[in-house]
Amino acid sequence: MSAFRNTPVDLRYLSDQDKSNLKRGGGYGEQVTALKRAKAYKGRMAYNAKRQERTTTQTPGTGGFTKGIALQQQRNREIGQEQSRAESLRPDMENNIYDIYKG
Repeated sequence: MSAFRNTPVDLRYLSDQDKSNLKRGGGYGEQVTALKRAKAYKGRMAYNAKRQERTTTQTPGTGGFTKGIALQQQRNREIGQEQSRAESLRPDMENNIYDIYKG
């Protein structure tokens, strides 16, 4: 099977540069490049037309179950405030454990 075919090329799929190269017959390599691009584009279109559509929706990141980083930061702030409140409510401890060594 040769890389160059005699089938007509649909010029709608080619860039302006490739069209001009193909029309003026500019070199074998440029024609092959133009044909390959057209073939690749048509193949990509055919693949996308037959591709199975997605049936489930996806959300980026956490998957949509959490409210995000702001809620986590708020929870951590509340935990920190609760801990500092609990520490402030504790009675002062006497350091009498070392008094047994005094006289």
